[in-house]
Amino acid sequence: MKLNSTVALTLVLLVLMLGAGLVSGMWGFALGHEALKGVSQPDARPTAKTKNYKETPAGTQPLVMLKEADIIKSVNVRKQGKGKQAKADKNDEASEKRTKSLSPSESTATNAAFPIVSKDKGVTLEIRSVQQQQDTLLLDVSLKNEGDQPVKFLYSFLDVTDNRGRPLSASAEGLPGELPPNGESFSGTVSIPTSVLEGADRLSLTLTDYPDQQLRLQTSDIPVR
Repeated sequence: MKLNSTVALTLVLLVLMLGAGLVSGMWGFALGHEALKGVSQPDARPTAKTKNYKETPAGTQPLVMLKEADIIKSVNVRKQGKGKQAKADKNDEASEKRTKSLSPSESTATNAAFPIVSKDKGVTLEIRSVQQQQDTLLLDVSLKNEGDQPVKFLYSFLDVTDNRGRPLSASAEGLPGELPPNGESFSGTVSIPTSVLEGADRLSLTLTDYPDQQLRLQTSDIPVR
């Protein structure tokens, strides 16, 4: 009786183990099948490979084989473009060199018109030269009083116009506010921004005494180019 019980228990345990193994295998198969959804086996057929190579993947451009004649033509066009650019750069460089080489002679020709002198009641205004420094045109000027009375000037009333009659902003530096009657020459500069000189070839300058305005010093045809 005891032996029969042992055999029965053993059979029950074997059945339970087989049942658990079967359930576990089915559950694993179901999980694997769910995970592999959407995954297909590669098609190894030769005809299918040829078809796949002909198709272009979405979002990519097809490979285009250029003709040798087109490549040569493109290279020649680029060479011609670079040649034209190099030629243009050489022309610009040559033009700049010519400009630099002409600057001294042009300056000499311009300064050959100087000094420009204006006199009134014993007072002399002399414009000696004109030169450009960066963005400013500088007039080298001098004042001299050979009269018998001192003369006062207020240089904010200095009037400068171009050959078109346009008034220009200008400032004077180094000139005395009162010019003594001793015949001594006092030098200074009149500064004009080059930004206001567009299209101007010549300038006119007028200076009067202050506050009486009894004398008038006026110069014209001051070359600036």
